[in-house]
Amino acid sequence: MQGSFNLEFLVDTFFVALSGVPTALIITIVALIVASPFGFLLALTRINRIPILSQFSRIYVSFVRGTPVIVQIFIIYNSVPLVISSLFSKLHIDKNVYEVNPIWYAFIVFSLNTIAILIEIFRSSLITVSKGQLEAAQSVGLTNVQAYRRIIIPQALVVALPNICTATVNLIKATSLGYAMSLPEITLKAKVAANVGYNYVEAYIDIFLVYLIICSLTEYGFKLFERKLSSYKTTTAKGGQQYA
Repeated sequence: MQGSFNLEFLVDTFFVALSGVPTALIITIVALIVASPFGFLLALTRINRIPILSQFSRIYVSFVRGTPVIVQIFIIYNSVPLVISSLFSKLHIDKNVYEVNPIWYAFIVFSLNTIAILIEIFRSSLITVSKGQLEAAQSVGLTNVQAYRRIIIPQALVVALPNICTATVNLIKATSLGYAMSLPEITLKAKVAANVGYNYVEAYIDIFLVYLIICSLTEYGFKLFERKLSSYKTTTAKGGQQYA
């Protein structure tokens, strides 16, 4: 009945909202895959104070962290098609860029946003590892790449993992803003279902439950992974000369 709490709608719409989970997870996974290498490399430029790149990464982090995600979505979702359309027009390419699946814009927005977050996470975790360990690795003939892969990164990852978990959970929740791009994710699907009978309370409860479930499972998965990495913990990271 319209205007009253509808338990049947609550149950039915829960599965409607659940059908949007794959979209939210795909965006999250792609954003993390794209952002991780860029975030790590830019974090190294901050640690090693590489001219220009270090300043660029600092400004980039400040800009992204200082603007709301929804504003970034509107800017990219509206400006990118205009730029590409203008470019295609000059190159005489007959392609309607406005027919592009909005998930591609979501990949761009959330990847750029996640890069800024991971720069700070990687930077803060790498400086906890003693610089002496890199020097020791070099003294036994390991290259910088081998030293980072075998010694530095595993230790830094243990420190970074809780923050990476938080960033991933926040990223999953941020995908709810995909509705602004007409992306058929959890929030949009539930709200569309609610439009018929104005059952918005039930729809938002379903959205809450779905995000609670997937975020809780994500946190549990990270905890299991953290236990596997615990063997890399070392007391030497507490002392000696640091990277910063």
